[in-house]
Amino acid sequence: MEIRSMDKLGIKTSLLGFGCMRFPLTKEGTIDEAEAERMLVEAKRRGVNYFDTAYPYHNGESEPLVGKILNQFPRDSYFLATKLPVWLVNSLEDAKRLFAEQLTRLQKDYVDFYLLHAMNKQRFHQMRDLGVIFYLEELQKEGKIRYLGFSFHDEYATFEEMILYKDWDFCQIQLNYMDTEEQAGIKGYELAKEKGIPVIVMEPVKGGSLARFGEDINAMFRNIDPNRSIASFALRWVAALDQVKVILSGMSNWEQVEDNLNTFSDYVPLTKEELSQIDEIVQVLESRVQNGCTGCNYCMPCPFGVNIPLNFKVWNTYHVYHNYDAISWTWEKEMAESEKAANCVLCGKCETLCPQQITIREDLKLVQRDLDLAEFK
Repeated sequence: MEIRSMDKLGIKTSLLGFGCMRFPLTKEGTIDEAEAERMLVEAKRRGVNYFDTAYPYHNGESEPLVGKILNQFPRDSYFLATKLPVWLVNSLEDAKRLFAEQLTRLQKDYVDFYLLHAMNKQRFHQMRDLGVIFYLEELQKEGKIRYLGFSFHDEYATFEEMILYKDWDFCQIQLNYMDTEEQAGIKGYELAKEKGIPVIVMEPVKGGSLARFGEDINAMFRNIDPNRSIASFALRWVAALDQVKVILSGMSNWEQVEDNLNTFSDYVPLTKEELSQIDEIVQVLESRVQNGCTGCNYCMPCPFGVNIPLNFKVWNTYHVYHNYDAISWTWEKEMAESEKAANCVLCGKCETLCPQQITIREDLKLVQRDLDLAEFK
C-alpha cells in the first residue's frame, strides 16, 4: 500500500482512504452490513489505515457500523475520521451534544481526524462566532480529537479566508482532473501546500463520473494503458500531487475495493506522457459543453422562477460525460419542478442581461428536451 507522510503531524497514512458514505445496500435500503464488513476488513488487511465517516452518512447508520467493525483491530493501527454536522449546530451546546453522541455511536474514546463538515462562508462564520472552533481546540487539548480540520464546499475566496484563519492540522477538498477550477480547486491545493497543511481529497472520481464514459473516451484511456481501469487514471492523477496525503474513495462494491487496492498496492505514478494524454481527454470532454454559461447570475432572478444557471450547469454536465447518472440527483431531487427549463415563457428579459450573449431561450428548450429524453435512457 502506498504510504504518505504527514510531516506536520508526524504520522503516516495510506494514500487510499476508505470513504464510508456509499456502502452496498440491502433491498430495504439499509447498509448490507456483512458485505460492508468484508470490504472494510479486506481494505485494512491490505494496508488501508484511514477510514472516513460522518454523522449523516447512510441516514446515521455509517458511524455506528464503522466503529463496530473497527473494534476488531488495535486502536492505534488505524486513523478514524468523522465530521461535525455544522448545519445542525445553532449553539455551542449543540456542538457539545453532537460530539458526545458521535463518540458513543463510534464506540471510541477519541477521534483521530475531526472535521467541520461541508464548510462554506456562512457556516464558517457561524462556527467561529458561536465559539465552536475554540471548543474543538479545547477537545483537542483533552485528547478527544487528535487532528482538527474541515471539509470544504464553496468558492476559493472563502477557502483562502478559512485556511488563513488558524493553523489547521489538515483540510479536505474536492479535486480531480475535471474540477481544477471548481470550489477550492488547484489554486486552493497550492495555497494549502504553501502553508504546509496536509490535503485530503474527496471526489477524486467525481462521484463515479470519471469511472465510466462513452466508448470514445473509454477507448482513449485504453490507448494509454489497456490493463488499468478508467477510475484508476483519476486516482493516479490526484496522487501525482505530493501534498495530497489521503485520497478518499467511497467504495460501494467489492469490485471497486479490489480495483482501488490494486491501484495503490502496486502504485505506479503517471508519466509525463500519460499526464499529457489525460490533458487531451479533458480537452475533448470540455469541448462537449453546450454553451458558455459561467454561472454569473446576471440573468437572475427569472420572473417565472426558472433557475437558468443551474439548468445550464446540469445540461452541460450531462453532455460532457454522456452519463445521466452524473446529473440525475440534481435534476430529479435538488431542482424543484418550478425551477426547470420547461417553465420558461420566452419573455427574453434574461438575454438582455447576459454578458456572454447566450441564446438563453433557445438553449432552455434544448435543456428540457435533452433531459426529458435522457431520463429514459
